[in-house]
Amino acid sequence: MSTEVRVPTLGESVSEATVATWFKKPGDNVAVDEMLCELETDKVTVEVPAPAAGTLGEIVAQEGETVGVDALLATITEGAGKPAPKEEKKAEAAAPKDSGGGSGESIDVMVPTLGESVSEATVATWFKAVGDAVETDEMLCELETDKVSVEVPAPASGTLTEILAGEGETVQAGGKLALMSSGAGAAAPAKAKESDDDAPAKSSAKSPAKSSGKDVEDAPSAKKAMAEAGVSRDQVEGSGRDGRVMKEDVAKAAAAPKPAPAAAPAQAPRAPSPAEDAAREERVKMTRLRQTIARRLKDSQNTAAMLTTYNEVDMTAVMDLRNEYKAEFEKKHGVKLGFMSFFTKACCHALKEVPEVNAEIDGTEIVYKNFVHMGIAAGTPTGLVVPVIRDADSMSFATIEKAIAEKGARARDGKLSMAEMQGGTFTISNGGVYGSLMSSPILNPPQSGILGMHKIQQRPMVVNGEIKARPMMYLALSYDHRIVDGKGAVTFLVRVKEALEDPRRLLMDL
Repeated sequence: MSTEVRVPTLGESVSEATVATWFKKPGDNVAVDEMLCELETDKVTVEVPAPAAGTLGEIVAQEGETVGVDALLATITEGAGKPAPKEEKKAEAAAPKDSGGGSGESIDVMVPTLGESVSEATVATWFKAVGDAVETDEMLCELETDKVSVEVPAPASGTLTEILAGEGETVQAGGKLALMSSGAGAAAPAKAKESDDDAPAKSSAKSPAKSSGKDVEDAPSAKKAMAEAGVSRDQVEGSGRDGRVMKEDVAKAAAAPKPAPAAAPAQAPRAPSPAEDAAREERVKMTRLRQTIARRLKDSQNTAAMLTTYNEVDMTAVMDLRNEYKAEFEKKHGVKLGFMSFFTKACCHALKEVPEVNAEIDGTEIVYKNFVHMGIAAGTPTGLVVPVIRDADSMSFATIEKAIAEKGARARDGKLSMAEMQGGTFTISNGGVYGSLMSSPILNPPQSGILGMHKIQQRPMVVNGEIKARPMMYLALSYDHRIVDGKGAVTFLVRVKEALEDPRRLLMDL
């Protein structure tokens, strides 16, 4: 029985994609949900899983081809496949690159197809060194483009003999990355040596990996865990293959007791020389994602007539209401009651009264939105993203909290699709979670408004003629002065303040 593999839904207003990489070949055995290939759109990478278990048959859309939504990519013959054809396929795949067909022939490692309109990439990391034995499809290096990272697998088994493009170099699509010498025997001695040498060999392999950080690529989940726990790479002992750090290794390192710092010997103070300062510096090339974020934010400043107005809000009423009902709310709805749902509701309420803050400029026309697609800015290990909560103005508190929790988790895991980050009409940015007391947020084009939340801090306030300590938060509204006048911006911020200081106004639409 044959099963078709088709292009999945790519997102709002995205109708086509480019086949970037096939991870399986015809004749390979595949399991249900195992990744078959990767598609690239203008902004995101879409993985295509196997819809059924079996053997991959014909590949209809090759790497580099442009395909539409629901187009046929390949077919799968259901049922348990035989491992032998897979090995034969790998040998056949390597054969064209092996001109002589015998051991020791040179094989070129080429830059794969990078995607539509992407002509170059940067070599980010080499996972193998010259002289290392590699197996077919084992990862050799990683390339970075504007939006995605591309892994380059070994085209055949053999030994890596020469690296032509080092880390940090820019390479063109179809360019040559490295040279390999073929031969199945190249990988066997390395494995035998590892088993013969036992512990000493493993120890020596781990040591350079920890010192350089280049020979072994740590698991992505481990990198994220190290960033969240504040643990450096030198503090973690890797238990994975070749000393690779896994997520559980980071947890062990974070839980281990910290050694007491040794008393520093008394020394006379000495000003370091410029050469010594330079030796302690670290120069790291910006990733293409970070370059894109920098360019878009600067374009926003250059295009819009951006202005920021400020106010402050007494959070007493919201905090009291939240404390009173949070346990009952979570029990009924299965999600915690946070502050974001109150701010989202308050902004939706204010946008109805000041619609120009929810509009955008298109040429010489103003496009007013009769709905609110709320963008919630979120910081992730790879950069700033803004997932969009659609039709937030028609949602309940519980629905908003569930949507924010789900989008936030997907953002941190890097699983947001392009559709989930498009179409926002207004944005909320919460710098308060990082301790920010005051800031001026930058517009998210083409939107004309963004609200900045900040840290809640006890401050003395005059209440009914008495000075009392109140939990106060500064609010900042950045807006495009080409479309929003000062009166509209101030009115919007005052309505948000009033709704938060007396949440009952939201129920009565006041």
